[in-house]
Amino acid sequence: MAPNRTIWILTGVFVLACTAAQAQVSDARIHELIRQAAEKVSQTDASVQPPVAGAAAQARPVVRLTLDEAVKLTLDRNLDIAVQRLNPEINDIAIASVRSVYSPTLTSTIGPQSVTQLPTSALQLGNNGTATINDTMTFNGGIAQSVPWGGGSFSLALNNFKRTTTSNNALFNPQFNSSLSFAYTQPLLRNFRIDSTRQQLQVTKINRDISDVQLRATVTNTLSNVRNAYWDYVFAVQSVEVAQKSVALAEQLVKDNQTRVEVGTMAPIDVVQAQSQAATARQNLAVAQQAMRTGELAVKRLIVSGTEDPNWSVQIDPVDRPDFVAQSIDVEAAVRRALNERTDLDIAKKNVTSNDVTLKFLSDQLKPQADFNVSYIPQGVGGTELFRDTSILGSPISRTENLGISNAFSTLFHNQYPQWTAQVNFSYPLGTSSQEANVARARVQLTQVQAQVKQIELQVATDVTNAAVTVQSNGERVQAAQAARELAEKQLEAEQSKFEVGMSTNYNVIQSQRDLATAQNNELQAILNYRKSLVELERLQQTTLQNLNITVLTAGGGGGTAVRTTAGQ
Repeated sequence: MAPNRTIWILTGVFVLACTAAQAQVSDARIHELIRQAAEKVSQTDASVQPPVAGAAAQARPVVRLTLDEAVKLTLDRNLDIAVQRLNPEINDIAIASVRSVYSPTLTSTIGPQSVTQLPTSALQLGNNGTATINDTMTFNGGIAQSVPWGGGSFSLALNNFKRTTTSNNALFNPQFNSSLSFAYTQPLLRNFRIDSTRQQLQVTKINRDISDVQLRATVTNTLSNVRNAYWDYVFAVQSVEVAQKSVALAEQLVKDNQTRVEVGTMAPIDVVQAQSQAATARQNLAVAQQAMRTGELAVKRLIVSGTEDPNWSVQIDPVDRPDFVAQSIDVEAAVRRALNERTDLDIAKKNVTSNDVTLKFLSDQLKPQADFNVSYIPQGVGGTELFRDTSILGSPISRTENLGISNAFSTLFHNQYPQWTAQVNFSYPLGTSSQEANVARARVQLTQVQAQVKQIELQVATDVTNAAVTVQSNGERVQAAQAARELAEKQLEAEQSKFEVGMSTNYNVIQSQRDLATAQNNELQAILNYRKSLVELERLQQTTLQNLNITVLTAGGGGGTAVRTTAGQ
């Protein structure tokens, strides 16, 4: 509202001046009207000064920040990088979870059991013709494990029990039985080269590698963003400086014109034109200051860890200034580097590997199931041996011999009562159309991701080539803008000199001031675009980290991920 009010005041003054001139009002009256308008304009402009010039803004602590420091703060505090750092650790946990399938499992069974048998035969009769009661106490322990090669698995168990019985035909009472059982199962066709666990483990490892690549991509993109934001902020600061110089020139012209009016060498209406230009310059200054504050927030967003970060509430003073040094670009070398370093291309290739692993697993499932099983079980027996006439059921005990549990272990380890098996189990389901469909779909998906790799390669080459062309074009624009700025400075000097001796007009001086401000802004914008195009070219080649001497350190197995800078730029 204030700038519009200023324009209306100036327009009113202009109309009054014209009317006064037409009505042949005295020059003294015109001069008085101009003086009053100038005072109102000054009061209005003073009331709409941007907050940056206020005491509150100046009270904020100022932190001088170089580009290197902004990069280091981004590595240490940027929240996007902090979030992405956790993904490799999450994938490490996923790998450990899948690999836990190959961890050994301990098993044990301890507890009593009592069985009263139905008296359906003479063998099941106890003393005095009653039902037989068998009490068993079990002590079993073992270990089982799937092996990470060949898809096999084994189990080893030591089984022990003590049994007491009321049977009148038992030869041991109490009886100790011990057995050591070993079994191994080995797939011969299906699941021999790859099974679901190994397929999942390989895919999870690839995803872990992809998370590392994604972290590197996030770091690269974030650092490119903070460098661009820094240069944008520098441009905004320099634009404010240019706008302040334009205000100073315009206000100086107003003072000079007022002096000329007072001495009678200039028409009063020329003061209005100069004051209008000064008001416009102050408006441009307010716009530039607003852009500067916005640019400062963009930088803070990338270098702070939250609103509680000490740098969030300070005023940042960017120290570095964008310089222009023309660089020659080898397009072919840039494309070659990009094809070797681009993270999106690396991720696409890893996706090809992941799909290839899935295809191998699904193809393996088309094979028949053939498993080789082998087991070996030595046994031992001990306890109190009862001697009877075995030819007569229920014969009385003639004598006893206490062998104890040691005899059970002795016969066990002397392999007196071995038991073993070796066999091949074969199965093949009829009608495997669903499995064949899965394989066909996996082949199509693999072909698709392979085509995507070629698509990304072409896109990479196109993007890098365009970026290189942009760098060269922006370099030429900088040179042209520098020449235009130098000519604008000379043109303003010439117009001011001519104006002082009466050979130029007030309008020409004002136009030259505008042209100089435009040329200065164009030069700053051209240099900014050139610096940002270099940053973009580095990002597209994925050489940002290398050029900034930054290393992303990764360690599998829950070792975490670190980002380290070894030197600044």
